Amino acid sequence: MSTAGAAGFEGDASPRGPVGPSGLLDLLNVASIVLDAKGRIVLWSPQAEELFGYSAPEALGRYAARIMVDERHLDLVVGLFEDVMKTGRSWAGAFPVRHKDGGTRLVEFRNMRLLDDRGDVYALGLAADQSTVRRLERDVALSTRMITQSPIGLAVLDTELRYVSVNPALERLNGIPAGDHLGRTVPELLPQLHAGPLEAAAREVLETGRPVLDRPATGRTPADPDEEHAWSVSLYRLEDALGAVLGVAVSVTDVTEQHRASAEAEAARRRLAAVADASARIGTTLRLDRTAYELADVAVPGLADLAAVDLLDAVVEGRRSTLGPAESAVIRALAVRADDARDALRAADRPGQVARYGPDRLVTECVRTGRPVMVARVTEEDLWRIARSPEAAELLRRAGVHSYLAVPLIARGEVLGALDLKRVTNPLPFDEDDLLLARELAARAALQIDNARWYQNARDTALTLQRSLLPSHPPVTGGLEVASRYQPAGATSEVGGDWFDVIELEGRKTALVVGDVMGSGIAAAASMGRLRTATNTLAALELDPALLLEHLERTTAGLDQAIATCLYAVHDPHRRQCLIANAGHLPPVRLRAGRPPELLDLPTGVPLGVGGVAFSTTAVDLEPGDRLVFYTDGLVETRRHPLDERLDALLALLEGPDRPLEEVCDLLLRTLHEPENSDDVALLIARVTPP
Repeated sequence: MSTAGAAGFEGDASPRGPVGPSGLLDLLNVASIVLDAKGRIVLWSPQAEELFGYSAPEALGRYAARIMVDERHLDLVVGLFEDVMKTGRSWAGAFPVRHKDGGTRLVEFRNMRLLDDRGDVYALGLAADQSTVRRLERDVALSTRMITQSPIGLAVLDTELRYVSVNPALERLNGIPAGDHLGRTVPELLPQLHAGPLEAAAREVLETGRPVLDRPATGRTPADPDEEHAWSVSLYRLEDALGAVLGVAVSVTDVTEQHRASAEAEAARRRLAAVADASARIGTTLRLDRTAYELADVAVPGLADLAAVDLLDAVVEGRRSTLGPAESAVIRALAVRADDARDALRAADRPGQVARYGPDRLVTECVRTGRPVMVARVTEEDLWRIARSPEAAELLRRAGVHSYLAVPLIARGEVLGALDLKRVTNPLPFDEDDLLLARELAARAALQIDNARWYQNARDTALTLQRSLLPSHPPVTGGLEVASRYQPAGATSEVGGDWFDVIELEGRKTALVVGDVMGSGIAAAASMGRLRTATNTLAALELDPALLLEHLERTTAGLDQAIATCLYAVHDPHRRQCLIANAGHLPPVRLRAGRPPELLDLPTGVPLGVGGVAFSTTAVDLEPGDRLVFYTDGLVETRRHPLDERLDALLALLEGPDRPLEEVCDLLLRTLHEPENSDDVALLIARVTPP
């Protein structure tokens, strides 16, 4: 399309005003010559001067045949001239013409008869160098053939970005005949194509002249209305020989397969990144609820707008669960995570809540069959099978839940529960890639959840055993007022073997015991129970504390790899004295009115189970009002502070006015025992009462 068409017309033949020149005739350099009826030159254009070498003064008035035609061709030329002048038939062809410099060149002619208003006859000759004409013909033929046969879609848009021409390849890509393209813009022709960025790029090309290469575009066309396609589009500004802007040339290549392969590769990369992220973030502790929240955090918002982690209640309690076709699923919610989906969050079960889902519910189907359930596009009927109740279904409807996915949590061949996913603000439905990622996340998380479940069950069992083995003692026994505490280790640690005991003896004497079996779990709790039983039995014999520890040493030797520390003390209110023996334990604290708290200087001894070293008994004076504080190392030992520093902190807390023993126990545990401490604590405080 020429600038004339772009500037003066809008797809019709109605001129709006003056238009610019075309560059094509300038490329051809067409010469104009007018002869009178006798063959004399009466008009001679500047292009004729350039083509034939004669200036206008040299040519005008002379016979054209004499200066332009070789003698050999003179009769032929005169005959052709007379035929045009007599008959009015035009003549076209190439003819050798003599140049002023004596050379000969082949010139393309178009000759025709002219008639003026007085009836006089003239001959008009239009001439151009044949090599120039042939070169342009070859260029046009080559361009036409290439455009027609090119597998790449090609089009020309005018300066208003309306189609001027398209090649057959673009017809096939768009599924629209070439004639239907003409005069229409891309959005008008292809409304399902995301054309906004392309139009902006085309306007930029028109303005700057800088081409835009390989700009991606996606959408659907009548050629394949059911599938999304991808194209690579390049844009170039078209100009004529004079530099006038004609429009934009467009090349379009279908890259759908590469786009899909790239999208699949990107999806695989995202899946790997998500799985790697999940590996790092899920299972950082052995707390069941924490592990479930970590899974939900990984799933939102990258995979879903709302994620719930639900376990079968029987599984949480340590029992296997198998559901029949007509059975409901009793599910305990462990974690819920939402991203901008408040109504959907209100419809979800609260963490810790136990709910019953009927046999027709989708999550029940998921945990019963052990297979994922995906509803890409949720309907009104689907909401009733997703929600637990009609009220919850209404909340999900109001929230705009449009896609649903439930993936089973399976570990060691057992279905533990389900990862429940919903989309609200994310407009895309769940697809096979999402299902694959959800299954990978669920598979990795399920093993961590199962580990946390069994650890929690084992810890609860050990804690139950531990508490069942600890004594319940009266607040006052013999000449002592006694308070005690047992604090298990943090939730991420196993229960240890710490214990205390208060044993009433003959003559109002009282034995006080604090010990710590090394290790943790049920084995440590069981060893602690055996040592406590042995200590109670030996205490009834009223043995010297050192001798009692020697007997306990032999008892420990009979336990599998058991080592324990122990403090054994016997208070005699009549002598106002306490006999103490130590087997590798931290020293007790004595508090006396008007004096600072002190760590008793006792021979440390070696732990029970080590053997080879005798124990010794130390007598400690105790007056009414004096207090003894026994404790295990979990109260004062940490990884971040030296033991001496922690013992100083213990003494500082005990300093000051006398306070109720129960209050002192709470103060020490609250201040010194850190929540995530990996060791448990046994604490025993005794105050000497007046006679």
